[in-house]
Amino acid sequence: VPQSYKESAVWYRKAADQGQAEAQCNLRYMYKQGQGVPQSYKESAVWYRKAADQGHVEAQCNQGVMYLQGQGVAHSYKEAAVWYRKA
Repeated sequence: VPQSYKESAVWYRKAADQGQAEAQCNLRYMYKQGQGVPQSYKESAVWYRKAADQGHVEAQCNQGVMYLQGQGVAHSYKEAAVWYRKA
């Protein structure tokens, strides 16, 4: 099967829409990098949040990074600390 980021994004989206946290994290990465989807920090943060809200530790930590760097969300040390503590 030939590699296709666009096709991967379609399948990750199907799983992510069903609440699969790992797929949400992978889709987040695709939006952050612009692989198979238009690059968007805001959309990346949305998918990280969905996974983080389910208790996905990596997503919680990286949600903190997003707040720390102000990527896709408003820069906030306070929110970053909240997510780091959850992780």
